[in-house]
Amino acid sequence: MMKAMILGAGKGTRVQPITHEIPKPMIPLIRKPVMEYLIDLLKKHGVDEIMVNTSHLAPIIENYFRDGEQFGVSMAYSYEGYIKSGVAVSLPIGSAGGMKKIQDFSGFFDETFIVLCGDAWIDLDITKALEIHRQKKAIASIIIREVPHDEVFKYGIVRLDENDRILQFQEKPSPKDAVSNLANTGIYIFEPEIFDYIPSGVEYDIGGQLFPKLAQANLPFIGINLPFQWLDIGCVQDVWTVTSQILEGGVKGFKMPGKEVRPGVHIGINVSIDFDQVDITPPVYIGGSTKIHSGATIVGPVVIGASCVVESGAIIKNCIVEDYTRIGGLADLEGKIIFGNKCIDPMSDTQIDIEEARLEFIIDDARKLVTDFEFKKALQS
Repeated sequence: MMKAMILGAGKGTRVQPITHEIPKPMIPLIRKPVMEYLIDLLKKHGVDEIMVNTSHLAPIIENYFRDGEQFGVSMAYSYEGYIKSGVAVSLPIGSAGGMKKIQDFSGFFDETFIVLCGDAWIDLDITKALEIHRQKKAIASIIIREVPHDEVFKYGIVRLDENDRILQFQEKPSPKDAVSNLANTGIYIFEPEIFDYIPSGVEYDIGGQLFPKLAQANLPFIGINLPFQWLDIGCVQDVWTVTSQILEGGVKGFKMPGKEVRPGVHIGINVSIDFDQVDITPPVYIGGSTKIHSGATIVGPVVIGASCVVESGAIIKNCIVEDYTRIGGLADLEGKIIFGNKCIDPMSDTQIDIEEARLEFIIDDARKLVTDFEFKKALQS
């Protein structure tokens, strides 16, 4: 039995406009929110009590996971924000501040505990990491990974001594100033004594404030470098890259949802499609209750969500299409994410508002398509 915290309060500004609609931990990787994969991993390694700090679009996280019972764990939430004129206003208090708020409230963290950022898919051997943390008698441990030197500006960077003690922590340094290419993966192990170094009632960050303080104080603060898969969803491009990796079989141990009806083609239930009349090049995932009309072309890697309609003549290449989307027969989409009434190019980080551009004849909400029966029923109501 162990305790953990998942950091879920951030606004996810680098993943906008997706995070205009859902909080970052709820971004789906082939139908399943990235945070759900984290919960599955924690449960596998004996973690059964999980706190989540929430703020931006908090009810979406809280209503999905609730008390965690359906996921085999116990979960609760610490909301960071307030109500003004009847509207919820997000007020994140920093990753360390969120931890401290929970501890001040109930003393929840009364033993060794794990903290995870809620925006990455990982398969870390948490049991092994805990073993190393305890052997080193650390007050705090960071799971670290080597990254390309020209990408160090995206991460917290550490300098270690010969015993893996962290001598210096830099938050997102420029490549010319970085002391190494060993990056913080957003996975931490702490002892309850860590709260002696976090002030109460103020905004306080783990990477920007707590870790530099621990390094300067020469505390037993260590880096643990273990081999594992780490798929970080830091920006819109990462959403597309990680999804493509999964579809192409590049993520070891990832279990694709649905049924594989042809090599590399997975579908949910109640899908309407004549495979002899649709040109499909795998890898492709098609969600449940989606209709693909004869004469459509789909070239993977592609994810088409649930309850979508793809009309005859439509061409979809290298795309992610969210639930309830209608793709019209004139569509020729390549390298796009269709999400929240936006057509997003993840490589150039540009986006088009479908309604403002008057492109509803090409991309629209599939729920606007009604049968004669539904239309008559609507008129009667």
